[in-house]
Amino acid sequence: MPNTIKSIAENLMQNTAEYYCAYCGEPNLTFIDLSAGGEQSYVEDCQVCCNPNILYVRVDEDTLDIEIDTESES
Repeated sequence: MPNTIKSIAENLMQNTAEYYCAYCGEPNLTFIDLSAGGEQSYVEDCQVCCNPNILYVRVDEDTLDIEIDTESES
């Protein structure tokens, strides 16, 4: 039972959001770890063209709305 509760808690702390690749412009879906804070940045490869994108993630703490800006990793 404790593993089930932990899994539910972990799922509540994650969300998905869409961003557009800085190289090819195609939409991509990514997981956002809400427990990592309101401002995050990391590199993720585009699911279409495989180029690395720097993602700048902002999470509104009140509404949990997610905004993502992308930049090419050059």
